[in-house]
Amino acid sequence: MTDTKTLLLTNFQNISYTCDMGDTPLFKIDENLVFEFTLFLKDRLGFEFLLDIAGVDNLNLPKKQTRFSLIYLFRHKEFKETLAFEVDVSNEKVGVATLTKLFKCADWIEREIFDQYGINFSGHPMLKRVLNHNEFVGHPLRKDYEITKGQYCTYTQDMMDEMMPLLQQRGLDHNRDNLMLLNLGPSHPASHGTIRTFVALDGEKIVAGASEIGYLHRGFEKSCENHTYSQIIPYTDRLNYCSAIMNNIAYAKTVESMLGITLPERGVFLRVIVSELSRVIDHLVCLAAGLLDMGAQTNYWYLFNPRGEAYDFLSRLTGARLTNSYARIGGVTHDFHEGWEAELEVVLKSIEKGIYQSLDMVEKNRIYQDRTIGVSPVTAEDAISFGYTGPNLRACGVAYDLRFDKPYDFYDSFDFELVVGTNGDTYDRLMVRFYEMIESIKIIRQAVKKIPDGAVSISDKSIFLPSKSSVYNSIEGVMNQFKLVFEGIKVPAQTYYGAYEAANGELGFTIISDGSGTPYRVKVRPPSFVHMQSYPKIIENYQIGDAILTLGSLNIIAGEMDR
Repeated sequence: MTDTKTLLLTNFQNISYTCDMGDTPLFKIDENLVFEFTLFLKDRLGFEFLLDIAGVDNLNLPKKQTRFSLIYLFRHKEFKETLAFEVDVSNEKVGVATLTKLFKCADWIEREIFDQYGINFSGHPMLKRVLNHNEFVGHPLRKDYEITKGQYCTYTQDMMDEMMPLLQQRGLDHNRDNLMLLNLGPSHPASHGTIRTFVALDGEKIVAGASEIGYLHRGFEKSCENHTYSQIIPYTDRLNYCSAIMNNIAYAKTVESMLGITLPERGVFLRVIVSELSRVIDHLVCLAAGLLDMGAQTNYWYLFNPRGEAYDFLSRLTGARLTNSYARIGGVTHDFHEGWEAELEVVLKSIEKGIYQSLDMVEKNRIYQDRTIGVSPVTAEDAISFGYTGPNLRACGVAYDLRFDKPYDFYDSFDFELVVGTNGDTYDRLMVRFYEMIESIKIIRQAVKKIPDGAVSISDKSIFLPSKSSVYNSIEGVMNQFKLVFEGIKVPAQTYYGAYEAANGELGFTIISDGSGTPYRVKVRPPSFVHMQSYPKIIENYQIGDAILTLGSLNIIAGEMDR
């Protein structure tokens, strides 16, 4: 990374090195250099992966010279290094240059910033709202936006402003060519969440498509601005609600890195166990629903029944089945219950039985192969440009997994395989998840054998809540709890990006702290958001039935997509 810094500072005069966001160097560049600088990063230095762009309203940060800033995050093509640069936006109406010509994923990422902040991206092909509805007035992530202001949507958008250019690019006219315009979703089991995809059909073949999300937009990032760091944890459950605990841990790990704390080993092992179990549960949902979409109902029960047993285990551990919180900043809430090892092993054996029963029925099944092989393939190059991570990227033949490339939580001490596909089609996306579950079960069993005794959380009174016995029986405990609940954990002022290999891919949190107990800005990089924007493009030239299976194989979770 030293060579990278030297190259950048040598080739560009109007930039400066600011600080390290953990192991991510942050540079400051002029707003007029955005495209040129990014092109240099991509073509000359190999930073071919646009992770995210975070918008920031500097209204309450007195040291900032402009009202708005943008933080761009990139990952190197070898996936070992990350790099970021910050841009001060002098005039949000003028904005900065779009990156849509360099990265396909920049389309929705820039639209989101325009939607939430009103910052323009010159040259963007379709700069319109993506999360808030078409009648929305104002920009909700601005610090002076009235959060109690209710804004209702009274009519739907017809999306012809997106469809017409697509048809024109293909030399088509929906009237002349007798095309049928059809809505898939937003409220239908086959849409796998509140998602609407507007398609133009030539018979059963899709010739163009555009997707609309925002039906489940909950304002997660806005809520983070008026809650303490610990109070945010239950909100993370509702991101990818099919593997809720992984969201807890990803967020908590980012804050812990900002605090510079190290967790007790037992607490880390407990996190690994529940994380990998959550990954398995998430994949079970994806595969069971995907197989049901093609009429394979027997497989659905083989996979869904053991999922219920896994939820019984998590329910006993956390008190909730679906949106369950277990991680805390500084560890986990409590140790596992007595007899958990035997109970967990029963669950794992049940899941294994369901996996192998299902594989026996589909792996060499002619109908399954015909419905999935060669359907909506994505090349490795396109997958990286689309911002794919997790199983969807690995299905395209790209061997990237944070547990291997940037190991954390003792993952480098476990013996497990990286599952990689070849063609990036619906078949590969589903099969990668089948075999990833087998590897996750391996990790869980190894973690159960290796888990040490000891504490499950840190004892720092400025970070972790005191025990209830201390609160009920001492004035010090009462005062400690009171200060932590009302004032929050004081995180040193800094900007930080933390990444985690969640079930659907890289779940990232860009957090800006002003030194108080409440974060100034929390920006989420949810895998489903970037995956979903590729969907209308990869289903073109395939039939409606193929499109449904493709959506299921992408495993879009609306909660993290719409936040």
